[in-house]
Amino acid sequence: MTQPTTVRRALPALDLLGTALMLAEQGIPALPLRPGKVPFRNCPACTGNACGGRPNMKSPGPCRCPDVCHAWAAATTNPSVLGSARWVSAWRQAAAVAYHPGGANLTVVDLDHAAAVAWARTNLPATQTVATTRGEHWIYQGAMRSANGVRDGVDIKSTMSYARWLRPGTGTITALPDVVRALAVKEPATVRPAPQPVTVPVSAGGGDCPHRSPAYLERGIAMAEQRITQAAAAVHITVYRTFLAVLSAHGRCSCLTEAHIARLFTAAQAKGETARHCTDAWTNARTALGI
Repeated sequence: MTQPTTVRRALPALDLLGTALMLAEQGIPALPLRPGKVPFRNCPACTGNACGGRPNMKSPGPCRCPDVCHAWAAATTNPSVLGSARWVSAWRQAAAVAYHPGGANLTVVDLDHAAAVAWARTNLPATQTVATTRGEHWIYQGAMRSANGVRDGVDIKSTMSYARWLRPGTGTITALPDVVRALAVKEPATVRPAPQPVTVPVSAGGGDCPHRSPAYLERGIAMAEQRITQAAAAVHITVYRTFLAVLSAHGRCSCLTEAHIARLFTAAQAKGETARHCTDAWTNARTALGI
């Protein structure tokens, strides 16, 4: 994905509009943002969604408002709308251009600080990146459910969300991986019975292993153990998401053994999780990934 020139605060309205039109030409729905990186407020007729909402919002309705209403749902690729008199008035007050990633079949992993960037470089497949004020945006091809705070300093922006357009990215966009999708998955509720002995489930593998060396798997298991061990809060969901990440990388080949799974269970139980929860979390993770 190619991106236009960097958008800076207080650019003339025509520069912001020009950037939005360039995005629209690439099939990326654009909208203006006010200072503070926030969308424009709804017009009086749309306040509180009294109009019924836009057709592409979660609650469809008859709204055909010509103003910049309904936040991310206002994003459009229609140059006639972007350049209309009402929208030009908004561009004159705007501070930046935003876009709707899901509307362009994209997902943005918003990394808000250096530690989050370091985590992504270790755990996520390489893709196109865009530097932000405090971190980076990692952009993948494919849409998914948006979710904030999936881990410290990490938000996912895709459907029903917007991301600020900053500058041309570096690198090549790659397909949205399961490990990113797994971040937004909420673990199904399970009843947590009294502790019981560990029963390690059978590995989901059996196919040919595509990994280059055993060291790749060993590193992944060690990192998963560390992630569980270092969880300061939300241990329950951290265990589930860690299991998802391991299975997304190794669950369909023959390299993942019962010994590896036992290591993960042991790390989880050391943080207070029960053997039953470990088994349930592992089963739920496999089901979520279709293994």
